[in-house]
Amino acid sequence: VILAEGLEDREFIDGRTENIDELERIVAAYTPERVAEITGATADEIRETARLYARAKAAAVVFSMGITQFSSGTDQAAAIANLAMLTGNIGRPGTGVNPLRGHNNVQGACDMGCLSVIFPGYARLDDPEAQDRFSSAWGRELPAWPGLTLMEMFEAAHDGTLRALYVMGENPVVADAHQAHVVGALEALEFLVVQDIFLTETARLADVVLPAASWLEKEGTFTNTERRVQLVRQVIPPRREARPDWRILADLLDRFGIKGRHSSPAAVMAEIASLVPQFGGVSHKRLESGGLQWPCPTKRHPGTPILHTERFPRGRGLFAPAEYIPPAEEPSADFPFVMTTGRVLPHFHTGTMTRRSSGIDAIYPEGLAELNPNDAEALGVLEGGFVEVASRRGAIRMRVKLTEAVSPGVIFVPFHFAEAPANRLTASTPLDPHSKMAPLKVTAVNVIAVAEAT
Repeated sequence: VILAEGLEDREFIDGRTENIDELERIVAAYTPERVAEITGATADEIRETARLYARAKAAAVVFSMGITQFSSGTDQAAAIANLAMLTGNIGRPGTGVNPLRGHNNVQGACDMGCLSVIFPGYARLDDPEAQDRFSSAWGRELPAWPGLTLMEMFEAAHDGTLRALYVMGENPVVADAHQAHVVGALEALEFLVVQDIFLTETARLADVVLPAASWLEKEGTFTNTERRVQLVRQVIPPRREARPDWRILADLLDRFGIKGRHSSPAAVMAEIASLVPQFGGVSHKRLESGGLQWPCPTKRHPGTPILHTERFPRGRGLFAPAEYIPPAEEPSADFPFVMTTGRVLPHFHTGTMTRRSSGIDAIYPEGLAELNPNDAEALGVLEGGFVEVASRRGAIRMRVKLTEAVSPGVIFVPFHFAEAPANRLTASTPLDPHSKMAPLKVTAVNVIAVAEAT
């Protein structure tokens, strides 16, 4: 619609991007009418949305993690970036592509290299300069090839090539796709360590549990989705045997013969500043006056509120168009519904913290399967009644909540509840070829009314 009606920003496209011809070629086949059949939005709604976005003086796209949790999730994120570049909504106040992360400090974890293909600061593993920088600082020769992603780790545990796993602050038994596959992988390991603040479903499978301190009990930094590094101050001392994460890791380094490297969270940040150019000017002392947005390369640099104001890291922005790929599992006679999963407002992730809160538990004490009233009538189930939701991998039983917010033929199941785990039903394949993400958001299921939950 934007291209057909001449609403694109040609000055931005010509001056700062490349590959627009390929984008024009591919999207030409995706008329509003064709996309309406794919998405369920009407052709008129698609046209109106395109015009609103393209004509705005400044428009931002804010999306949550569900966009990427498909076997084509990378293409979907790239499509959003294509849209922003097409309209010049990059590098100016009130614009941009803004992902809402699934956890506090996911951005900070990624910045520090908690991905299998990068060093801290997003340096490539095969970059000779980065190799020299980190190898020299750490006194170790470092691998120049990618490690395993999460789903690849589970596969490697099953086939015996991954023998040990260290899990920090994560509960994959409830959070990750195809629960039986995950549990089987963890049980196949020779050694499993879990570091967490509570004894989670994953921690119950561990050989060793390391009790970690909560955010109230430690100092450090969190980085939010706008790249703002913020200082977290300790409020109370750690309870009983709990320790801050940095201290646990520092003690482990001591046991491995790397002694005295880190004496405090401030010392950890000083090492980060010495090795990661984007954080060169960040220190705990500076953060005491307020957060700083990276890149902040020097001690006098004010930080960078807006990225890509003049150029992209690769120079010109690359349009990366892709064809629509249908879900691997689509409705059939045996599994006529599409199950999608996600969060409900009162609860957080696998409920490790929120389900221990009596106040939150009073508001939302159990998982509710959300169903369209028309589907409920056809199934013979009333508000508050029970259904069994079954996929090719397993089944769960839940109480029903009726809502027009769910389209006919779709059932929404929150994944917070270990007693009715949505991920018992989800598939671990096919993975996104780029990110290796499992298709969490589309699962073919059957739904039947049952007398009770158990």
